[in-house]
Amino acid sequence: MVKRIGKKKALIAVGYSNLVIVYHVLQTCTLYQELGSDYFDRRNGDKQRKRLIRQLERLGLKVTVEEIKEAA
Repeated sequence: MVKRIGKKKALIAVGYSNLVIVYHVLQTCTLYQELGSDYFDRRNGDKQRKRLIRQLERLGLKVTVEEIKEAA
């Protein structure tokens, strides 16, 4: 983020993010729980899949998608 918006603005953005987290923790009287780095990927899995397929097709590739069954 520092490269994109600069050091001072990045510092403010991280501080604001922490402030929002603290507000919600205090508002709901719960412990903080990290959602994980792939939270938005898991949440919007179908959207991401469609976006990536469109992106590959724009590059001139024919895409066939099959679900992979999880190993037991």
